[in-house]
Amino acid sequence: MSIRIGILGYGNLGRGVECAVRQNPDMELKAVFTRRNPADVKILTDTAAVCPVSEAPQWKEELDVLILCGGSATDLPAQTPEYAQMFNVVDSFDTHARIPEHFANVDAAAKKAGKTAVISVGWDPGMFSLNRMYANAILPEGKDYTFWGRGVSQGHSDAIRRIPGVKDAKQYTIPVDSALKAVRAGENPELTTRQKHTRECFVVPEEDADQAAIEREIKTMPNYFADYDTTVHFISEEELKRDHDGIPHGGFVLRSGVTGWERENRHLIEYSLKLDSNPEFTASVIAAYARAACRLSREGVHGCKTVFDIAPAYLSAKSGEELRAALL
Repeated sequence: MSIRIGILGYGNLGRGVECAVRQNPDMELKAVFTRRNPADVKILTDTAAVCPVSEAPQWKEELDVLILCGGSATDLPAQTPEYAQMFNVVDSFDTHARIPEHFANVDAAAKKAGKTAVISVGWDPGMFSLNRMYANAILPEGKDYTFWGRGVSQGHSDAIRRIPGVKDAKQYTIPVDSALKAVRAGENPELTTRQKHTRECFVVPEEDADQAAIEREIKTMPNYFADYDTTVHFISEEELKRDHDGIPHGGFVLRSGVTGWERENRHLIEYSLKLDSNPEFTASVIAAYARAACRLSREGVHGCKTVFDIAPAYLSAKSGEELRAALL
């Protein structure tokens, strides 16, 4: 039986989910729910409906999983608990410090309604989280390191675009090569925020904008740039579209640890990603966890789950027999 998918929100992530559903033969996109005028939203799936968000509750019996593609700042903290009262849901909530609070809110709503929810699905949090957990379990004596990039940070780019005088902008997060080399060499360095990453900004200024003031505001922005070595380039709109049109990203999770009675042997676990499209890869992870949410729900497992709680076999369209024969 096909897993019937709904998408709430049709931005970069929503479009990525639509593509991911198409690549999974056991899934079918049934509806896209949007806050925009549905007549203005053109999707790629001919057989799916485009509906206003207000009509989502009418689809309670028509969907196996609703995938929430809103933002973590204001959308998902409200949307996920709300829709977990009606649907099995998956989201990509990525505000790390607020995950315990978000989990508790969603867990209460999903349990009360007898639904299954999976939160914070993607590559970080998500796949990087799993690799940190596996590595910690395997090497209990060691140190964790996470490097992001080289890639576009959508949140940081948006922060620049909100500065007066900025027409458009893209910001890249870049690992410091010497820091990455030291970790790979097993040196277990103590690294500050500034020593791990740099930030590079490509900014299209408005005509007659004060470029010096824009650069100063970027470099001193707390929580975004103040703790990093930041380079600002002012370029034309044509250059931004030509050279910075995509949304690539990626990074590395490493754990350096020791084994042996005298802790004489060193080991390094490394997991890396290099992504042409951050939202499309995130969407592909979400699709796999939507399958898991559907299976758990059918088994009567309700409440909120994270990637830590779900066995890998639940993600795959293959049977247990096929997995053991092909991948084990």
